[in-house]
Amino acid sequence: MPLEATMMIIDNSEYMRNGDYIPSRFEAQSDAVKTIFQTKIDSNPENTVGVMTMANKGPEVLVTHSKDIGQIIKALHVTSSKIGGSIDIPTAINIAQLALKHRENKNLRQRIIVFVGSPLEGQGADEREMVKLAKRLKKNNVAVDFVAFGDGVEEETSVLKAFVDNTANSDNSHLVSVPPGTHLLSDVIISSPILSEDRGIPPEAMGDVGGASGSGGANFEFGVDPSLDPELALALRMSMEEEQARQAAEEQTRQSATDAQPQTESEGVDNDDEAMLAQALAMSERSDVDMGEEQDEDMDEEEAIARAIQMSMKQEEKEQGGQ
Repeated sequence: MPLEATMMIIDNSEYMRNGDYIPSRFEAQSDAVKTIFQTKIDSNPENTVGVMTMANKGPEVLVTHSKDIGQIIKALHVTSSKIGGSIDIPTAINIAQLALKHRENKNLRQRIIVFVGSPLEGQGADEREMVKLAKRLKKNNVAVDFVAFGDGVEEETSVLKAFVDNTANSDNSHLVSVPPGTHLLSDVIISSPILSEDRGIPPEAMGDVGGASGSGGANFEFGVDPSLDPELALALRMSMEEEQARQAAEEQTRQSATDAQPQTESEGVDNDDEAMLAQALAMSERSDVDMGEEQDEDMDEEEAIARAIQMSMKQEEKEQGGQ
């Protein structure tokens, strides 16, 4: 498990009052902050986590290098009454880097996690300035993760993506875009590459889950995180492969039947023709037989008439001779 000192920069701008996440963006963010803190501390008891804001009157450090969840909860409660203004990402990141530089345990790697729930403004929207800052952070071995969330915010991440691309060293920086939906922000983050190493999962094994494509944990195959339930993921994959094999067999059978159908129809027509021809020949023969019988009957009648006439003539001759 990684040894890390983490600074979380939370968004406390006016946009955090929006209700596209239940009950609000700020509450969803607070839940995610507590989840990240607990995961980091559970990963390694030497890890430390700090929290700071980046809006209202300006960036402000609330907690530095703590292992106490109580301090994090208190900081979030205080911040809930300081919502307003707009975010200043470059200034907040510079302050977070300075706080990490003064960590007690120098063996801890440095990481900054930035929550962005409002549109980028000022230098934060200037890709050139952001890339310069990213390169400076990479030089100082500081990893940076962005969590973009909120209706429309998660779609405009080109500047953040360029920042992550220029900060990443051995795939140690990530961008997770989370659109509004039925999922919890904390659930998407815990299933993303941001916390993969803390949970004992290599980042490369997570694929593009939670990447700039924008759907976070929803990108898992079958909607199931294989790291949380490998048996279910394997069963679903096997079921899909069996279904694909069955459909392929059906398609092959259907294709074979289609190819054989014209030949069968042709054979059927030939058989029908042969049957009709045989029937016609039989009828013809029957007709000849009937006509022959009629001719025989006619000949018998003629012979009988001729015999009767002959007998009648002989009888008349006898009568005349007797007279």
